[in-house]
Amino acid sequence: MATAVAAATLLAACGSGFDDDEGGDDASSEATGATEGGGSLTVMIGSSGEAETVAVQEATARWADETGNEVEVIPAQDLVQQLQQGFAGGNPPDLFYVSPDRFRMFAEGGSLYPYGDQIEDADDIYQSLRDAFTYEDELYCAPKDGGVHALVIDTAAWAEAGLTEADYPQDWDQLAAVAQTLTADGRVGLAFTGDYNPVGTFMLSGGGFFVNDDQTEVTADTPENLATLQYIQQNMDAGTFAFAPNIDAAWGGEALGSGKSAMTIEGAWIVGALQNDFPDRQWTAVPMPAGPGGPASTAFTNCWGIAADSENQAAAVDLVNYLISPDEQEAFAEAFGPIPSRASLADWNAETFPEKAAFAEGMENARSQVAVPGFESVLADFNTQLEGMAAGTVTPEQALQALQTNGEALLSQE
Repeated sequence: MATAVAAATLLAACGSGFDDDEGGDDASSEATGATEGGGSLTVMIGSSGEAETVAVQEATARWADETGNEVEVIPAQDLVQQLQQGFAGGNPPDLFYVSPDRFRMFAEGGSLYPYGDQIEDADDIYQSLRDAFTYEDELYCAPKDGGVHALVIDTAAWAEAGLTEADYPQDWDQLAAVAQTLTADGRVGLAFTGDYNPVGTFMLSGGGFFVNDDQTEVTADTPENLATLQYIQQNMDAGTFAFAPNIDAAWGGEALGSGKSAMTIEGAWIVGALQNDFPDRQWTAVPMPAGPGGPASTAFTNCWGIAADSENQAAAVDLVNYLISPDEQEAFAEAFGPIPSRASLADWNAETFPEKAAFAEGMENARSQVAVPGFESVLADFNTQLEGMAAGTVTPEQALQALQTNGEALLSQE
């Protein structure tokens, strides 16, 4: 949840304004700087907490010991704002986290050095994660981890309702049925954070989404998306689905952990939150049920961005290849819980952390967040429309029409 809150804060803090970046013209040139000995790199991260910060510090220290370089890890207070200041001032960090929703803005502005052709064994990284950081058919940066939504179940409530593993829902009809079975006094069957991320996952499995594949057209107001919102609305009207804020929970993890819901839809960040905040809650995670469009989910990831203005690009690329190596991804997973971005580690992840297996399953069918610059404001308004839908003041048709209109207005400015 800390990651989710941090992401929301970063979205609110960032503006545009990288068009005048002087480093953009040479962004695709050969990496500069030596790879071994005497170099000094700065690495800026948007950390979820001390465990992540220490893990990155220890990993970069191991690389520094091997290569003779120096590395300073900077946990950002406001990653996007600090990157913006660094780009504008011509002194950005050499290496930094980049989220999919900020990637295209940075790439278009010439702030990123595209080093995708230097990533070792890039084909081993899930395609959906590589797609998130591809601009004009060029992979810019290496996804450091990734994951998808899963259906998280209160196993005690499940057993009390007479349900077994054979009842894990495989499709939307079964999801609605078990939600009805699990709904009881003071508890709703399924509650999830009422924003565009889980709703977007429903849209994907319903056969739709916010934009088309190359993100050049808004595809909000479609029969597929309407059927998806009507499915959610019908189950909310039946009292078996709910948005977490409507049952006095800040997010889906709190709804499940507090016992206000028997199921929720979240990413892998819920694991640590439940362990820390609701250690007595027994739970399991299973893949998202398939909708009319098949199995699908939103993919969540960040990449290791390298500054176009960095004087140590070669060393930075070498460090990235070290950090995304199988050994280091395993170390990160053990230290603070991210899902490895390499498909070859899927079996290792499932065996080592069986409780997290569902958050990696289905990565092949996943799709990343919208990367159109400024689209976060369109989605913020859609969140408001969803709140109105839950309150009964906005219809699914009206919510999608507003999303279509706002999205088209933004894309017309591109």
